Amino acid sequence: MIEQPSWLAALLAHLGQSSIFAITLTIATYIAGTWLFRKLKHPIWCPPVLMSATLTAGILALLSIDFVDYQRGAQWVSILLGPATVALGVPLYQQIHHIRALWLPILATVPLAATLACAYAVGLAWWMGGTPEVMLSLAPKSVTAPIAMGITEHIGGSLSLMMGGLLVTGVVATLFVSLLAPLFGINDDRIIGFVLGVNGHAIGTVHAFSISPLAGAFSSLGMGLTGIFTALCLPFAVELLQ
Repeated sequence: MIEQPSWLAALLAHLGQSSIFAITLTIATYIAGTWLFRKLKHPIWCPPVLMSATLTAGILALLSIDFVDYQRGAQWVSILLGPATVALGVPLYQQIHHIRALWLPILATVPLAATLACAYAVGLAWWMGGTPEVMLSLAPKSVTAPIAMGITEHIGGSLSLMMGGLLVTGVVATLFVSLLAPLFGINDDRIIGFVLGVNGHAIGTVHAFSISPLAGAFSSLGMGLTGIFTALCLPFAVELLQ
């Protein structure tokens, strides 16, 4: 392994602890990921956030910058996830008349869907020999990031592993909904959007808004209700099982 010059090592150490570098890298890789997404003609299997995450991970590995240092520097970007999620209340308000008409099916669906999303992730991790930390980290993988981070910290999971599971879940859910909805003849934007929100959280919601404002509103609703239900019930279930 080639030893780095002292000045380069010092520079990389400084960059790793710099908030400006972390925030700039995050924004730059997202812009690059969006550009690649358009150049590749909007592939469903590889959304901009996945491309951005891959670019960010590659740059951090190339520069030998510890992820914990990067995460600490980019925490201001993470803080913005909360207001961004709350802002989804605007399309909800705009489509409230559609939501009122389906309030009973919505309330009946969310508890079952959220419970299954958590149960099969934990069940698969247990079946494959995952540690308790792995299972706790994957349990909130269908919840939007701001809520999932709080849940994971409370129940004792790993934030890094949870974020990885969150990313994979969003991409896979979006891909499968896009493939299976036409196959089963489902063309109602309300149903498609709601399923994307419940299973694909923010990544699914971004795709839902590309379908229609109605699909985006129902996806926002599904994502929000899934997050609330999981935040209320998952810590209680963990305490009960322990």
